[in-house]
Amino acid sequence: MTDLERKIYRIIYNMSRFRKNPSIEDLKRKTGKDEVSIRKAVKNLMSRKELVWNKEKKEWRF
Repeated sequence: MTDLERKIYRIIYNMSRFRKNPSIEDLKRKTGKDEVSIRKAVKNLMSRKELVWNKEKKEWRF
């Protein structure tokens, strides 16, 4: 897991604990990275099954 992936994972995990899903804008502000880098990191996390999006409940599973 890269530093950016780890950072995004922790942001999503911590915000999800309070029932808030971070937006791309939240992730851009908190990481200082651009949207392309963030989307690529999230896709990598999802491809390795470290993050799973539950469509019915609209929440992340870890």
